[in-house]
Amino acid sequence: MPNLPTTSANNSAMPGGETWNEKIITEFRANAGFVPWSSEEEFAGGRPIPPRIPGFDERGMPLILVHNIGAKSGRERINPLFFQAVETGWAVFGTHGGSPHDPAWYHNLMAKPRVIVEVGTETVSAVARLAQGEEREQIWAREVALVPKFAEFEAASGRQVPVVVLERVDE
Repeated sequence: MPNLPTTSANNSAMPGGETWNEKIITEFRANAGFVPWSSEEEFAGGRPIPPRIPGFDERGMPLILVHNIGAKSGRERINPLFFQAVETGWAVFGTHGGSPHDPAWYHNLMAKPRVIVEVGTETVSAVARLAQGEEREQIWAREVALVPKFAEFEAASGRQVPVVVLERVDE
């Protein structure tokens, strides 16, 4: 994979000069799509991978990497995201940690929906679309049951968290 710029609401540099996202991307690729859990100290320091969540094993959190194009900048980005497998691909959630604003990657996907997704050791093309109505509610309910913190993020944000479905595209 090319070494593309990374973006995140929490993408500050670590002591070695590497950003959190760069570290997470490296860990993702070294561990076939899993990122080790943060220590309490790392999480308190802003590392965006949470402390242990019930229901996940010691390998850590399974993530996907979504390669997208910046809506304003036109630059390539990579975003490590929590996901839920759905029939046609993956659902991702614009919680933005409870911020009242949608994350930048959400705006990018809505403006330029063709993306590349790294999941495990596989890389596939996909198209992003906003889940709405009953589809959104079903996906969201499953995610909140798995990660109850997401319900807290939605309540704190004062907005409905966008659920984006990344549908596989056969090329």
